Amino acid sequence: MLSFPGSVKIFLAVEPVDMRKSFNGLYHVATEHLKENPIEGGLFVFCNKRRNRLKILFWDGTGLWVLAKRLERGGFSWPKGLNVKDGKLSLKHAALSMLVEGIDLKDGMQKVWYER
Repeated sequence: MLSFPGSVKIFLAVEPVDMRKSFNGLYHVATEHLKENPIEGGLFVFCNKRRNRLKILFWDGTGLWVLAKRLERGGFSWPKGLNVKDGKLSLKHAALSMLVEGIDLKDGMQKVWYER
C-alpha cells in the first residue's frame, strides 16, 4: 500500500503516455502537457495506451520518484471525468488507491466521488 501526505494533489493524465519515459520524459509531460510543475508538489499518474501499465511521478522535496506497476491481467480503468482540464483529471487519495489496486473506477461507481 502506497501512502502519500493528504495535502498532495493527484493528477491523472487522461491521454496515454509512452511507458519508456522516465524521470525527464514524465517531468516534461507534466509541465508541457498537463501545465503543472512537479517540483511545486503533486503526484502525477500516467498510463499506457493498453492501460495495463502505469507510472507515478512524485517530488518528495529532495528528488523525483518514479513508481511503476504492470497488471498481469486486465487494465486500469477510470471514467471520463467531468472536470478534465489541460488533459488531466484530479483524483482523491481513495480513488488513487483503488486505481492502483486494479479496481474499476468506470463501471463500479455511480457518482463522480473520485474526482477532487
